[in-house]
Amino acid sequence: MQITFDPIAKSRIDQVDFKQLSFGRSFADHMLVAEYADGAWQSVNIQPYGPLSYQPAMMSLHYGQAIFEGMKGYRSASGDVLVFRPEENLKRFNKSAHRMCMPEVPEEIFLGGLKKLLEIDKAWVPQEEGCSLYIRPFMFATDEYVGVTPSTTYKFIIFNCPVGSYYAKPLKVRVETQYIRSAKGGVGFAKNAGNYGGSLYPTQQAIQDGYDQIIWTDAATHQFVEEAGTMNLMFIVNGALVTAPTGDTILDGVTRKTVIQIAKDWGLDVQERPISVKELVEGIASGSVTEAFGAGTAAVIAPIQIIGFEGKDYELPARKDSDFSAKVFTEINQIRLGEVADTRNWVWKV
Repeated sequence: MQITFDPIAKSRIDQVDFKQLSFGRSFADHMLVAEYADGAWQSVNIQPYGPLSYQPAMMSLHYGQAIFEGMKGYRSASGDVLVFRPEENLKRFNKSAHRMCMPEVPEEIFLGGLKKLLEIDKAWVPQEEGCSLYIRPFMFATDEYVGVTPSTTYKFIIFNCPVGSYYAKPLKVRVETQYIRSAKGGVGFAKNAGNYGGSLYPTQQAIQDGYDQIIWTDAATHQFVEEAGTMNLMFIVNGALVTAPTGDTILDGVTRKTVIQIAKDWGLDVQERPISVKELVEGIASGSVTEAFGAGTAAVIAPIQIIGFEGKDYELPARKDSDFSAKVFTEINQIRLGEVADTRNWVWKV
């Protein structure tokens, strides 16, 4: 499929301080825009990043047909631009699209378009340590119709943000036992916009009480750990890596898959099983739970220092360089930066 290109008149890159990057506030010069209509993908264009114009009746604003992905590009020591496992993001994006009654995006648009976009805006990939290019593909319904039915037209866009670290310190999280993120039969496994909109209120309540994030529990009983607001959750329990199994209510994270595969390759006991809040807090108190961390594209590996439950804070040991979470972060970082051999074919070179 032909991808047309309308270049920006003057780059905005000199307006960005790459030594002081916050997350998701600066945007690269161009974006990819693809149109779906009449049952097929139509025009695909790379154009200057900028405003979009729509009517107030656009369906995605009313009925929530909107999905997205998140992935990262890195600058290697040799200057190459490397993207970490984008094929997995494409698979998950189309899984979300299917659940939300939206058209799948073909590889030639998603990956082919991304390659062209990154070639054009290569200068926006940071060289500074700890920084990366956050890549945001998303799709939304564009029919102008006030009626609860799937749209017939859609827009798919990719834009990019040079970013620093998502979390700068170990996290303090609280177990959520009143509100829910998802339920069996729902859309918790999909990256649809409504999942995140619904999470904001309880997350803000936790932040007001001094926590950084919340741990979602199962909708039926609030007894079992599911995931955090921006990442999958993982624990070291009696020397084993334990994480909740994916399903209707838990996102099948790419970083989660990566951590599990590395752990298995290292010979670690990996248990994808339900873990109760009771087992977790009692394990922290007894010393059988030695590590807790989040795994996600934005955060990569985010160590958890404190878990709050029913008014009491349970503190984990301070992370050491010898801990699994520290070692697996180093391993992932070296792979994605091209510093070690990519034996699993996870890195996509632009």
